[in-house]
Amino acid sequence: MAKLVINQEKILNVDELIKICPFGALENNNGVVEISGACKMCKLCVKKGPEGAVEYIEEQVKEIDKSLWNGIGVYVDHVDGEIHPVTYELIGKARELAGKINHPVYAVFIGNNISHKAEELLHYGVDKVFVYDDEELKYFRIEPYTGAFEDFINNVKPTAILVGATTIGRSLAPRIAARFKTGLTADCTILDMKENTDLVQIRPAFGGNIMAQIVTPNSRPQLATVRYKVMTAPKRSEEILGEIIKCNIGKERLKSNITALNIKKKDAEVGISDAEVIVAAGRGIKSEKDLELVKELAKLLGAEFACTRPLIEAGWVDAKRQIGLSGRTVRPRLIVTCGISGAVQFTAGMNNSDYIFAINDDDKAPIFKVAHYGVVGNLYEVIPELIEKIKMAKEA
Repeated sequence: MAKLVINQEKILNVDELIKICPFGALENNNGVVEISGACKMCKLCVKKGPEGAVEYIEEQVKEIDKSLWNGIGVYVDHVDGEIHPVTYELIGKARELAGKINHPVYAVFIGNNISHKAEELLHYGVDKVFVYDDEELKYFRIEPYTGAFEDFINNVKPTAILVGATTIGRSLAPRIAARFKTGLTADCTILDMKENTDLVQIRPAFGGNIMAQIVTPNSRPQLATVRYKVMTAPKRSEEILGEIIKCNIGKERLKSNITALNIKKKDAEVGISDAEVIVAAGRGIKSEKDLELVKELAKLLGAEFACTRPLIEAGWVDAKRQIGLSGRTVRPRLIVTCGISGAVQFTAGMNNSDYIFAINDDDKAPIFKVAHYGVVGNLYEVIPELIEKIKMAKEA
């Protein structure tokens, strides 16, 4: 880490020094120069200010002994013991990463009355499942779950931990990162492992305009969250090679300031995340009533209807049907995009689909770079003809 230090006694003219900063980060507080959060570390104040008035100091980073940290951990996301599918996807990625550095794969399973469910994880290649089964962990509450997770990390010392970007995962992962003063990269789309056990975490940044590569070489454990449907789950094996370890933790570490008074289950929703076939509409749709054309195509294909962000912002479609960085990640067998240009924000949420069929009147649209099949044409002409052909095929 680097920082700027101001030596007040060497400042000859406060106002002249303040004028040097192009970002207005130097402020005069009753004759004392202070640096605000607007500082970009351009170091102009160091170069052009009075000699010694502002110093740039590079703090020495304390290196850690990476050999003390071993294994890739996966948080088991579940509701009442029913394991979320994202867990299996993360186990598959953990096995791949662990294979590069010859480390084991661990799973941490936290809850109540879950021990009998832990064996299922062993069918997916987990070496050890650490189970925290306690009455205090019946419902997700951040303090006791963090306490159990912290106990797992202190005892096992995994070099990296993968957490599903679910409602619970997005709440738990930052708390763990803060407790261990380590880094956390959210919504990773690509993960890799260096030989020195540094986890390479890649995710879209600046609105999806770049792919940022993030590493945390001087802190452990390394934490990353990954959305559902981004990674590939391994096939279930009938063979079991790993072991289940039941962990005990003191009751004082499971105390919470939150009391669960009542639990109400939400009605099951048919979402786009698990859909096998999706028909998606984009900015090419001119009016809300024109969505019926796309929905008719979806109905004929037995598909779920989805859309891009502009249609959500227009108030035409429920936000739960949005695909993209600010929406849902999908991985259907087939996705048909109608009038979607293919901005990175959208394609990042669907480019792992088995087959992508694009309809767009611009032959240079980015969507054609990721599509397996495409039709260049006006969707108001192409979709009706496509609907007619599907109906004829069904009647034949």
